[in-house]
Amino acid sequence: MPAPGPATRPGAVPTILATSGGTRPNPRTGVELGPLIRYGFELAGVEGRRPKLAVVTTAGGDQAQRIAWMYDAGRAAGVEVSHLALFPMPNTADPAGLLGDADLVWVGGGSVANLLALWRLHGIGSLMRELWEEGVVLGGVSAGSICWHVGGTTDSFGPDLRAVTDGLALLPCSNGVHYDSEAQRRPLFQRLVADGVLPEGYATDDGVGLVYRGTELAEVVSETRGKGAYRVHADDGAALEERIEPRVLPGAYGGSS
Repeated sequence: MPAPGPATRPGAVPTILATSGGTRPNPRTGVELGPLIRYGFELAGVEGRRPKLAVVTTAGGDQAQRIAWMYDAGRAAGVEVSHLALFPMPNTADPAGLLGDADLVWVGGGSVANLLALWRLHGIGSLMRELWEEGVVLGGVSAGSICWHVGGTTDSFGPDLRAVTDGLALLPCSNGVHYDSEAQRRPLFQRLVADGVLPEGYATDDGVGLVYRGTELAEVVSETRGKGAYRVHADDGAALEERIEPRVLPGAYGGSS
């Protein structure tokens, strides 16, 4: 069982923040924590103390530089950062304790196929379900968004995108990321849903996040003005797309809040 952390207090609701954003480049710290990550702490109910962020970088191969950037970004933002690495071996004998003590578990981007394989090998997939059920807020970007769903579109296998259909399925829908910035994403996601390869689901433009309470979409938020989310579902062999206007978060990029 996860260690009793700050997000596992009685009454916590299973929450996922699945995004196409969360950080952006910063000349001093490499990256900075954006409004989406800060909203993750709000979802966790953090008040009167430093938020605790656990970073999971499996999808990017646990690159030391990227991990260091997150620690530097956390220090700059007044956030306490820890991390779980699986390369070349797990960096802790107690992943449940490390992740369970966090307010927000943030999963970075990269190869979602490799992430899922390694998580299953090391028992992290089942641990993530336990954490979610205990009320620890789970979040992430790109691969760290798709992984919570049934599946989505991925470049894990090469530059021509393919479907991934063996996500953790904490959420019973599919997920499309980088919907407005990578040309293959939108048409492939729609085709996969239309053909029944993926169930209906939600897609996000860069900078947009989906907030799930339990298994239901509760809110759509954005750290970048002018961006959107989309519900995609099948109808008589075709895909229908409905735009969802997000709530713009304080501190959003592209204008004053």
